[in-house]
Amino acid sequence: MSPGQPRSAGASQTDVVVQSIRQMIIEGRLRPGDRLPIERDLAAALGVSRNPLREGVRALSIMGVLETRQGDGTYVTKLDPSMLLAPMGFVVDLQDGTGTHHLHVVRRILETEGAALAARDIGSEKLAAADDLLRRNEAELALPDPDHETVIENDIAFHRIIAEAAGNPVLSALVDALGGRTMRDRLRRSIAEPGADQTAHREHLSILAALTSHDPDRARTLMAAHLFTVEDYLLEHRPTTN
Repeated sequence: MSPGQPRSAGASQTDVVVQSIRQMIIEGRLRPGDRLPIERDLAAALGVSRNPLREGVRALSIMGVLETRQGDGTYVTKLDPSMLLAPMGFVVDLQDGTGTHHLHVVRRILETEGAALAARDIGSEKLAAADDLLRRNEAELALPDPDHETVIENDIAFHRIIAEAAGNPVLSALVDALGGRTMRDRLRRSIAEPGADQTAHREHLSILAALTSHDPDRARTLMAAHLFTVEDYLLEHRPTTN
């Protein structure tokens, strides 16, 4: 909502602040890196008092839209997708076990196509980084008592590299929010299902081979098959509701 437009019925002054600043950014009157007017002037322009203005600014800061610099004012951030989508991680964190499968379905859809995109243009640097992670996991899995958490952390980093190589920052941010925060589900499978880590490692090696050969169709198919194994486990072990 722009300053001067009628307020929606029931909208609080804090809502007015959030909606108005949002509209100013959408219309290009505020751009990434721009400094907001001083508090007194902005409150007057929006027709709100200072406390609701501060609450609105605080809310937009939590969303990654604004940042307040001590002694320097409040600025529009770079509006980077990784910052703007980070709060979605809270949605993942708040899901109970009955919703976990749905999150993994979304993750599979994103990462499957992401692997195909990555296979087209992935460079030697990212391929080397992915290979290094898999070598670390191979060494860890060779130990008598491998650290499952370390294996899963390397797993997440491997998937993150592929998402970044897809060249789409929104996709990368979404994969990061979903993949990192579903770690506990994969860790549970890793501990409970003998051989799960070794199977995942072999699948990762196949995915890396497809990326190295720049084969989008093969990368897409192998990534889908890999993530379906996680979904199957979650379906078989999903909690029942009373």
